[in-house]
Amino acid sequence: MTGTDPKADLHLYLQDARDSLIWKLEGLAEYDIRRPMTPTGTNLLGLVKHLTGAEAMYFGETYGRPVEAPPLWITGAAEPNADLWARADETREQIVGAYRRVCAHSDETIDSLPLDAIGRIAWGSGAEVTLHRSLVHMIAETDRHAGHADIVRELIDGTTGLRTGSDNMAAGDAGWWAEYRSRVERAAKEA
Repeated sequence: MTGTDPKADLHLYLQDARDSLIWKLEGLAEYDIRRPMTPTGTNLLGLVKHLTGAEAMYFGETYGRPVEAPPLWITGAAEPNADLWARADETREQIVGAYRRVCAHSDETIDSLPLDAIGRIAWGSGAEVTLHRSLVHMIAETDRHAGHADIVRELIDGTTGLRTGSDNMAAGDAGWWAEYRSRVERAAKEA
C-alpha cells in the first residue's frame, strides 16, 4: 500500500484479487476449469466470465465507457446464470483474454477519473455511484469470487493459497492436515 494515495491503494487491492482469481486456473485441464464443483454449479472459468461482465458494467457502462463483455444475467440481459459458466465453444483463452482486456479498460477508467467522479449504474434503479464506491464494490465482488475459486481449486486438486509462492496456510504435511480436519469434525459433532 502507498499509504498516501487512497485510489492507488484501492486499485492495488483490486488488482491483487484479480491476480489471485486468474492464478486458480493455472495448470488445470479444460475439464477442471469448467466442471461444476458445487450443487449450484460454481466453476473456475465461470467465475472469470462473470467478473468480466461485472468489471465492464461497474467501470465501463457506469461511467459512459462501454466495453464488450458477457452480459450479466442479474441485469436481465441474459438467461439465468449465463455469465457463470463457459459453453463448450468458449475457450479458456477467449474468456481469460476478455477478462484481461476488460480489466485494462477498467484500469483506464480508474486512472482517468477522481474517486468522487459520479457514474450511473446501467441497470436496476440506475442509482448514482462514485468511482470510490465502484472500486469498493468490485474489490468485494472480486475477492468474494476469488474465495469461491480457492475452495473450488482445493476440491479439484488440493491446491490452496493466496498466490504463487504464498499459500497463506499453516505448515503441515498431508498427515497433519488429515488430523486437523478430524479434530474439526470431532468438535462439530460434539457441539
